Amino acid sequence: MSVGLLIVTHDRIGETLLRTAKRMLGDLPLAAKALSVTIDANTEELSQEALSLLDQIDRGDGVLVLTDMYGSTPSNIAFGLMQPGHVNVISGVNLPMLIRTLNYASLDLGPLTEKAISGGKDGIFCCTQTEHA
Repeated sequence: MSVGLLIVTHDRIGETLLRTAKRMLGDLPLAAKALSVTIDANTEELSQEALSLLDQIDRGDGVLVLTDMYGSTPSNIAFGLMQPGHVNVISGVNLPMLIRTLNYASLDLGPLTEKAISGGKDGIFCCTQTEHA
């Protein structure tokens, strides 16, 4: 069994991240779904949809939920899914975070959560011209 992965974001950011990761890696090693939250969305309906997606990808080893901007509607929906030790939620999703998560797909939920956080943080750089010269 393995951890499931749910990405809850504004518009189609999560879908695009998953599609990009699949192109980069060839296949996704985790059961993964994305939930898109539009500005005019009914949050109650989306919360129910999020629970349904969670059930689809939960193979018994837990689910890691990645969301975009802390405090936003997508993150509020994601936080409503939290079950410490079974459903962990991380905000600030980015492509390095997602790739790191997928590269360590065999880890249990706790260590996978830590790898995702480190991937997100370690993937942020301030680029300067001298570094590319």
